[in-house]
Amino acid sequence: MELPSDEVLAIIVPIIVYWLYSGIYLLLGPLDNYRLHSREDEETKNMVSKREVAKGVLLQHLVQAGVAFIMFTLTRSDDEKKSIETISEEGISLLVLARQFFIGMLVVDTWQYFWHRYMHLNKFLYRHIHSWHHRIIVPYSFGAQYNHPIEGLLLDTIGGALAFLISGMTPRTSIFFFSFAAIKGIDDHCGLWLPGNIFHLFFWNNTAYHDVHHQLYGNKYNFSQPFFITWDKILGTYMPYTLEKREGGGFHAKPKMS
Repeated sequence: MELPSDEVLAIIVPIIVYWLYSGIYLLLGPLDNYRLHSREDEETKNMVSKREVAKGVLLQHLVQAGVAFIMFTLTRSDDEKKSIETISEEGISLLVLARQFFIGMLVVDTWQYFWHRYMHLNKFLYRHIHSWHHRIIVPYSFGAQYNHPIEGLLLDTIGGALAFLISGMTPRTSIFFFSFAAIKGIDDHCGLWLPGNIFHLFFWNNTAYHDVHHQLYGNKYNFSQPFFITWDKILGTYMPYTLEKREGGGFHAKPKMS
């Protein structure tokens, strides 16, 4: 029996990982002592049903799969050549993979920061496109990729394609890169500040950081996603915060006044 090609796996595995990882958060239950918002706030403040969110994410994944298929079809010969050159000249080493991951992360962060910020500054784009994502005021796991279809195509899908092409990663490497990106995005939207969370240890761009952006007071700050906070720091859109215990259990990400 012939196994699926790397291209096929690169298309379907990140989507499967998205739903599996977000499903884990659902299985963990409410975890009231670690939530950044109460369950009541999640039910009353969000302006879109979870059913509609799930349908929107599935649509984005369909578009994402279609664009990935086209990209792999158009670049297949280059990918095969690239794979041979990588094996013969550089070898499959952790250093090569780390370099490709880091470049991919920088490309995704840069692409998404400037488009994300522009969609907040442009009233037409915010009202008709980006406001879809901000219908979720209290984020939760599988809402991470809930966007207007145009935003999903422009920011996530095209941004991911550019990261793949510029970093020089092979389809096999992209399986791991885009699965990692999906997991990181879900974690940023999970709404939980869990003890020992490895992303909170190694990334300043984390659940609380992005939660600030989803609130009215942080709507013009913390645009960086999903990995680093570099562009927010450089361009003055960084909003620091403190985590405080919330009455009734859980935490609250409160803006830190200078």
